[in-house]
Amino acid sequence: MRFLTLFLSAFLVLTSCQKNKNKEVLKVVEETLELAYLHSIAMAESLADQPGQLPKTIGTDGELESCDSWWWVSGFFPGQLWYMYEFSGSEEMKTWAEVYTERVRDQQYTTDNHDVGFMIYCSFGNGYRLTGNEDYLSVIKNSSYSLSSRFDEVVGCIQSWDRAEWNQQWQYAVIIDNMMNLEMLEFSAKKFDEHLFSYVARTHANTTLKHHFRPDGSSYHVVSYDTITGLPELYHTDQGFSHSSAWARGQAWALYGYTMMYRETGIAEYLKHATVVADFILDHPRLPEDKIPYWDFDAPGIPNEFRDASAGAIICSALLELHQYVEDDRSFKYFKVAEKQLLALCNEPYLASAGENQNFILKHSVGHWPNKSEIDVPLSYADYYFVEALLRYRSLFKAN
Repeated sequence: MRFLTLFLSAFLVLTSCQKNKNKEVLKVVEETLELAYLHSIAMAESLADQPGQLPKTIGTDGELESCDSWWWVSGFFPGQLWYMYEFSGSEEMKTWAEVYTERVRDQQYTTDNHDVGFMIYCSFGNGYRLTGNEDYLSVIKNSSYSLSSRFDEVVGCIQSWDRAEWNQQWQYAVIIDNMMNLEMLEFSAKKFDEHLFSYVARTHANTTLKHHFRPDGSSYHVVSYDTITGLPELYHTDQGFSHSSAWARGQAWALYGYTMMYRETGIAEYLKHATVVADFILDHPRLPEDKIPYWDFDAPGIPNEFRDASAGAIICSALLELHQYVEDDRSFKYFKVAEKQLLALCNEPYLASAGENQNFILKHSVGHWPNKSEIDVPLSYADYYFVEALLRYRSLFKAN
C-alpha cells in the first residue's frame, strides 16, 4: 500500500509538471503566433502594389525575392494568411488572404508539373476550409483534374517534372515531394465522389512506398521510371549531398506525406511507414540536439553545415499529427521531439523579430544546395509549415 501511495504521488507530481510545461510552451506559441501575425501583415502590405507577385525568399542582394503564380511556392503565403485568419479572426487578415489567394487562381489549369497541389490546396484549400466559399471549391476540383492528368497507369505515379534540357537523365521523374500533393486529391475524391482522384492518390502512394525508400527507412529524392516497363531506372537525390544521402527536406516530405495519407484513408500500411520514416529521422545520430536537421543528414561538414528550418518545421508539424495515431511510448517520443523543435524555432537563431528578415518569420533554411541556390535564407514554405505546427500545438491544449 505504501508503495502504491508513493507511486501515485510521484505520478501526480509528474502529471502536474507536464501540465505546467505545456502551459509554458503554449504561452510561447501564442506569443510567436502574435509575432507571425505582424510579419504576415507586413509582408502582405509590402507586395500589395505588385500585382501577381508572391513572396519566395531573400535574394543575394538582401532584398525580398518574389515570384509569379507559376512558381511552385506560390500557394504557401496565401495559405499562411489563411492560417493567420484562423488564429486571429481578423477581417483585415481575411481580406489579405482573399487577395493573395486570387493571385494563384490561374494555376488550377496547370498540367505541366505536379506542384498544382501545393499551389492550390494550401491557398484555396485552406480558404474553403475556413469560409465554405463554393467558388474556391470549383478551383480545387479543376486543380484535381489537372493534377490527375499527369498520372501514368504503367508507372503508377504522377509525373513530377516534364523532360527538359536540364533533366534529360530521367525518363519519368517522380520526386518524394509529390506525396504532399495527394492531400488535395483525397479531399476531392470525398467531396466530389470522384473515384479517379483517390485511385490516383493511393496508387501513387503505394508505388512510392515500394520504390522510393532504402532499407533504413530513408528516401531518395528522385526515382526515374522506365516508361515501357514501369520499373525504376535511376535512384537519385537531386537536391541533397549525393544520390545515396538522406536529404533532410525529402525525409520531411515523406514523413508528412504518409502521415497525411493515413489520416485521409485509414490504411494501416501508410501509418506503419510514417513511423518507419519518423524513427529514421529521430534516431539518426546526426540529428542535432535541438532537433532542427542539417540540410542533409550525410552532409560531409557536419557539425559545421547549415541547418534547414524548413525541414524542421515540416517534421514538427507532421509529428504533432502522427503522435495522435500511435501508442504510448512512441506517441510520447514523437510529441516531445515536436515540442522541442517548436521551441527551437520559436527562439533565436531561427525566429526573426518584427521588421527584419524582409518580413519572413523564420531564418536559416536551405533550398537547393547543389545549385548554390537559396542557402541559409528564409523560405515561404518554412513559414507556412511553422505556422501550421504552431496552430496544431495550440489546438491540442487550447480547449483545456
